[in-house]
Amino acid sequence: MQAFKKFIFLAALLCFANSYSQNWVTSLDEAKAIAQNENKNIILVFSGSDWCAPCIKLDKNIWASDDFKKEAAANWVLLKADFPKKKVNALPEELQKQNGSLSDKYNKEGNFPLVVVMDKNGKALGKTGYKNIAPAAYIALLHSFEK
Repeated sequence: MQAFKKFIFLAALLCFANSYSQNWVTSLDEAKAIAQNENKNIILVFSGSDWCAPCIKLDKNIWASDDFKKEAAANWVLLKADFPKKKVNALPEELQKQNGSLSDKYNKEGNFPLVVVMDKNGKALGKTGYKNIAPAAYIALLHSFEK
């Protein structure tokens, strides 16, 4: 009986953890399809995951926060365009081209990090970068572009 209780507890814990996990997609077409199906906006993040200190801070302080995970699951489709520099972190060529196309359209200035809030059709509503603020304030900033 004790083993069964442990099993139920672990299963519940895994389900709870999964409910707040983030599903970052890497394709704008996939993001738009999900956004249209779920009637959500899209958060597009341009990141240099292995070289950009503000990108790493944004990931650690905002994207990994429970507040953001909960808000994102309810309101946004998350799209990441990563531009790593180290060979060991190199992306497949097709994904590099896709990220380059996203950059040509939404990040012509080449800013890192750049966070673009878009509607479900891919129209940019607002842009921001890293801000040294609490997750709740960052979430409010992202929502301010949606109004």
